[in-house]
Amino acid sequence: MLPLAGIRVLDFSTLLPGPLAGLFLVEAGAEVIKMERPGTGDEMRTYTPRLGEESANFVLLNRGKKSIAIDLKAPDALARLTPLIESSDALIEQFRPGVMERLGLDYAALSRINPRLIYCSITGFGQTGPRRDMAAHDLNYLALAGMLSLTGDRDGAPGMPHMPIADIAAGTYPALVNILLALLRRQQTGRGCQLDISMTDNLFVLSYWGLAAGFAAGDWPRAGSALTTGASPRYQIYRTADGGYLSAGPIEQRFWDLFCRLIGLDAALRDDAKDPAATRAGVAVRIAAHPTAHWRQVFEGQDACCAIVASLEEAVRDPHVIARRLFERHASAGAATIPALPVPIDPTLRDTAISRSAPHLGADGDLLGAAV
Repeated sequence: MLPLAGIRVLDFSTLLPGPLAGLFLVEAGAEVIKMERPGTGDEMRTYTPRLGEESANFVLLNRGKKSIAIDLKAPDALARLTPLIESSDALIEQFRPGVMERLGLDYAALSRINPRLIYCSITGFGQTGPRRDMAAHDLNYLALAGMLSLTGDRDGAPGMPHMPIADIAAGTYPALVNILLALLRRQQTGRGCQLDISMTDNLFVLSYWGLAAGFAAGDWPRAGSALTTGASPRYQIYRTADGGYLSAGPIEQRFWDLFCRLIGLDAALRDDAKDPAATRAGVAVRIAAHPTAHWRQVFEGQDACCAIVASLEEAVRDPHVIARRLFERHASAGAATIPALPVPIDPTLRDTAISRSAPHLGADGDLLGAAV
């Protein structure tokens, strides 16, 4: 039996954080029902590229779910939803604070219908505080949590992250963890609860090392000033002769000694404590002297904590990824299919279906109560 078999989740969220959390839940056996706007549905349905008649992004994030189209502003919306609310274990929403209350769907109202309901709210800044109503996106959360300030080089502007770190690492994962914890506590108490998931709040844990340095020693990190922000030659990205890149992380001394031997670094530069900048420059010269293929061969099978920077296309075709069978499952829209997301759920806890479809908008309307 799957660990979440028999668990029903109502998902009022759109785009990424909530839907991805719902995907993890459905892959572990839960029934996840999307509540979508009639006519248009989840905004992610409009995204390109297309997979058949559907958005490929939507298909990846909503594999195996159900869909109900309902106007939440309609006078009878709550009455029609009540049977589902009564029979559900959890609810996910990511409107701005106050929106669900105006719709009559806030935790206080729904907990009176179902005291066992676990009500998970995902927002940028949480349900309280001066920024709770501020409009923002992933990039803004990273900026306000101090993370962007650490992404640039020693002299440049902050770097542009090319993946939604806040949405996933600070939205999806905390939501998932807290829903599962709340389900465990409900076994003891018989009652649900409201979960306040703030993506900005949850980003700070990713900067634990900087917080330790700042709070304990007053040494707040800056771009280019710390081990992981570019100060050390032992944790760098170096350019090769043909425009490729080597990620080098030989932090420990035994790895560093091997790294220096493999690249032929001048003995005078190997003690990087004397002049880190000079050592860094010397390593850069050595790496830039040869093409990517040369360094791939040099570091193959060596315990030097080094790897060639792969493109995403190269990464999914890597022999290790293939051997781990990460992309053996499929998400489909009609007859069109693509590999499903390799969600971080152990195979022993995950639905075994090789191919599952994303729902058509409103395909499961029969689950909804009749109009009154």
